Amino acid sequence: MSNIIKFSDINNKIITIRGQKVILDCDAAGLYGVETEEINKSVKNNPRKFPDGYMFLLTDHEKSEVVENFRHLEKIGFSPVLPQAFTLKGCYMLATVLNGDNAIDTTVEIIEAFEKLPELLEIIKRKLLENDCEELAKIQAESELKWLGLN
Repeated sequence: MSNIIKFSDINNKIITIRGQKVILDCDAAGLYGVETEEINKSVKNNPRKFPDGYMFLLTDHEKSEVVENFRHLEKIGFSPVLPQAFTLKGCYMLATVLNGDNAIDTTVEIIEAFEKLPELLEIIKRKLLENDCEELAKIQAESELKWLGLN
C-alpha cells in the first residue's frame, strides 16, 4: 500500500445522515487520493453501480448542517454543488470504478473502519453507563463524537 490510511483518518470522515453512516464525496476523494470531480464523474459514468442504498445526494439543508457541524467540511459550503454521500456499499463500488491498487487498498481500510464503528459505539455507551468520564475523555480525544450523535 503506497499511502497507509489509519482508522482515525477514516472514522472522522464517517458521519450519520438520514440515519445512515456515510462518507461524503469530498472525503472519499481525499482518502482515495483523487479529486472530488473524479469521484463524481465516475459515479455519473457508472450509474448502474450506484443504485439506491449505495449513495445519495444531500439536500441544501443537509449540506448546511454538515458544514455547520463538521469543521473539516467547511470548504463544501462555498461550492454550488450538492455533495454525494456514499454508504459502505457505495464506498465498495468506488473501488470498482476507480482504477489502481490504491483504490482497492483504500476500500479495504474504509470497510474495516465501518466494521469497527459498532464496537466503538458500544465501548462509548458502556463507559457512559459506568460514568467513566476519564476513559470517555480518552476515547473522545481519539475520535470525534459528533458523528455518533453523543456530543
